[in-house]
Amino acid sequence: MFINNKLGGVMKIKITADSTCDLSPELVKKYNLGIFPLHVILGDKTYSDGVDITPKDIFDYVSKTDMLPKTAAHSSEEYEEFFKRELEGYDALIHFNISSKASASYDNATLASKKFDGKVYAVDSLALSTGQGLLVLKACDLVASGKTFDEIVKTVEGLRPKLNTSFVPDVLDYLHKGGRCSLAALIGAKVLKLHPLISMKEGQMYAKKKYMGGLEACLKKYIKDLAEEYRCYDKTRCFITHSSCEREVVEKARAQVKEIFDFKEILETTAGSVVTSHCGKNTLGVLFIAE
Repeated sequence: MFINNKLGGVMKIKITADSTCDLSPELVKKYNLGIFPLHVILGDKTYSDGVDITPKDIFDYVSKTDMLPKTAAHSSEEYEEFFKRELEGYDALIHFNISSKASASYDNATLASKKFDGKVYAVDSLALSTGQGLLVLKACDLVASGKTFDEIVKTVEGLRPKLNTSFVPDVLDYLHKGGRCSLAALIGAKVLKLHPLISMKEGQMYAKKKYMGGLEACLKKYIKDLAEEYRCYDKTRCFITHSSCEREVVEKARAQVKEIFDFKEILETTAGSVVTSHCGKNTLGVLFIAE
């Protein structure tokens, strides 16, 4: 990927991201992205997100132990090694981290970036999953359109407050185990068939509203609410991202998005092991950039 820098020369820029961007292997290959897998720890074994562990491994582990896996950020030394590898053949690198409110990844990546004399810049996405992924692909769009290094950073950081990073979980067990849902809320959700709309604001997750009923009915209300709230949006692309939802559920969500939105591209991705560790099975979100 090439852009013109401010001096009129040609600068070759690499775009990289934490694995929590949840971009599919096809998208990673298409955009020539560098992905740094975060650590997922099951008992005394450490795995690499998206490399040697799958969401099914997460579900099996929780079912057997009644405990969530642990997730861990890379150290600044690990980021330094990653940046060094990814910079080979490039003039500069822009890296996208999961929200600094959810992980130490951004702090460690920023510390490592200082070793590269301004050639590496770490972006705090203030998002997770394909909310982070949307910024990654936007950066790729900007590189392709000939924007400078500084213009890319300024643009993507300016888009962070406009990200719709939201999802609806089927059950709250994982959020409860992770300390993001009280026991009372967990019991109430099971008794009343409540499905919260989890959204992100300033890098942190919060329950925006609650739906009542089965998952499919709640997802239908959720997507309708998104259309009413975000009447103006970037039509370039959206993501339907889910954690191992049934095919029929995903297809119904896609059909509704296609009917009431006007995205040029509707991309489907499956949440990776880190994100799955926190949201659990049958969680689905429709993510995009508002205007």
